Amino acid sequence: MEIESILLCATQVSTFLGQSSLTNATGFFFQRDENLFLATSRHVFFDAKSNHSPDRIVIKLHTDRNNAARAIDYSIPLYVDGKSQWISGFDRAGDIDVAVIQIFREQLPKEVVFEAFGPQNLLAQNGTLEIGTPLLIVGFPLGFHDTLHNLPVARSAINASSFALRFQGNGYFLTDARTHRGSSGAPVVCKNNTAESMPWLLLGIHSGRLDMTGRDTNVDEALGLNCAWFADILLTLTEPTKRE
Repeated sequence: MEIESILLCATQVSTFLGQSSLTNATGFFFQRDENLFLATSRHVFFDAKSNHSPDRIVIKLHTDRNNAARAIDYSIPLYVDGKSQWISGFDRAGDIDVAVIQIFREQLPKEVVFEAFGPQNLLAQNGTLEIGTPLLIVGFPLGFHDTLHNLPVARSAINASSFALRFQGNGYFLTDARTHRGSSGAPVVCKNNTAESMPWLLLGIHSGRLDMTGRDTNVDEALGLNCAWFADILLTLTEPTKRE
């Protein structure tokens, strides 16, 4: 049975420093023209606050579209000759918690199978969504996934802030969903019934949970809200001039 395209877009990202395993997160494939990228949260590649500084990542790649149990690990260096290979961005509000790293197709095993979002999966310029629109966050919460078939799981969500506005002036909108560590970098999508091969709109990149500072943890439950950076930042990060 053929695997659904959305499940082949996302991959688990494991970070390493040398041979030491550090963290697990989520990434997804994004293709622009003939160039292929892995997109995830910037803090997966580097986070000064937590002193997180891996030197490579490992992702899982399927090798048989009709047998999801067949997959391989693929290692990607984050630095070459001391220079970072990943690209992140910023806007007028500061750093954006999104980063991409190019994957060179000629270096991939010939048998690998994946799907990738592209510019055609982004919301049209000036497009918007109604508040409360159903969304999916596709990833690996706490590393949990179908370990036999190497596939992510999807959590249901809604957009919880105005999609037409940057929440509090930042480059993200809010989602209402139950999320966990390991979901960082997951694609936030909604169904696009007008497309065939990839019937999904890529709306955002899940970054992390948002909470109230000073919340009384003995009385008040967590908000259950999350930050999702607007996916159009990928067009900026994958511009040819960014890779020169």
